[in-house]
Amino acid sequence: MNSKLNKSDILLLAAFFGVSVSLEIYDYYINKYVLLEYLIDIPAEVILSLALIYFFTFWLIPKYIVQKKKYFHFIIYGVLSLLITGAIKYTSGFWTGNNDWSKFPKGFNLFLTYLNVGSELVAFPLGVLLTKKFYEGQVLLSKTKEQQKENELKLLRSQLDPHFLFNNLNTLDSLIDRDSAKAKEYINRLSLIYRYLIQTKDSEVMELSEELNFAENYIFLIKTRFENDYDFEIIKNTSVDGKFIPTGAIQALLENVVKHNKPQNNTTINASIRINEKRLTVSNTRSEIISTEESFGTGLENLKIRYQLLSDKEIEVESSEATFTISIPIIKLISDN
Repeated sequence: MNSKLNKSDILLLAAFFGVSVSLEIYDYYINKYVLLEYLIDIPAEVILSLALIYFFTFWLIPKYIVQKKKYFHFIIYGVLSLLITGAIKYTSGFWTGNNDWSKFPKGFNLFLTYLNVGSELVAFPLGVLLTKKFYEGQVLLSKTKEQQKENELKLLRSQLDPHFLFNNLNTLDSLIDRDSAKAKEYINRLSLIYRYLIQTKDSEVMELSEELNFAENYIFLIKTRFENDYDFEIIKNTSVDGKFIPTGAIQALLENVVKHNKPQNNTTINASIRINEKRLTVSNTRSEIISTEESFGTGLENLKIRYQLLSDKEIEVESSEATFTISIPIIKLISDN
């Protein structure tokens, strides 16, 4: 479950509490409640309701239902939270209403009263919010499944793309006569790339170290084909162990550099892949030539959708006249133990 409230969540809760508070103020006015009840009861109800919503939605349910499947713990902590908030709400309301404390509930009746008040605080708004998030999740899952099928088709096409193969065969042909050693290296790198694409076509994420190995082979092909037109460097500012990114993410980012930046006037397109603890960033200098290649927007949108399911972090894009930068989150797979 997403650990953040999005804009529509906030608007939904604001609308609910706006109506709820308005109706309660009207009820207090009709029943001629004193000012102290307005000042304490209504704010207390809103604050306690929001606290329960946050507690259930972003801690209790994810931890004990989604992750650990410990339903007994969920019930115990859930009932305790309802009792505590119900006790605060009912006791404060009893006090502000200047009621006779001799009539304050006792024993099992007090337990039921607290539980009932706590349930009333959270039941409806939490139900509405969870229903909304459920349907949002279903829509996102449906879109992702459709996108995944499209990605797999595109990946298969890229593996057998005649244009890609034609360009590499042309490069290889020119190498055989003038540099046989480099031609052998080129064949070896090309075979490693195809093997990697085939082996990882069904994987949603891959180890960052494996993706970087792929990137080195892919960069070799680009450098061999275009020579000094492009220059790449990989900068590791942290260990890559235990880190993952979506499969094919680096390939998409490198293709973006070549597709949309054509060198001119003997200048070189400089690009860097920088790995920090939490993000991988690809940055390149921009050319003034407008590319006629297919837009990278679809690929970037694919990555965004995949990240919505894999992480609560987002892709960051920065564009200026001189440089273009895409930063993607690094994923850490953590066990529940």
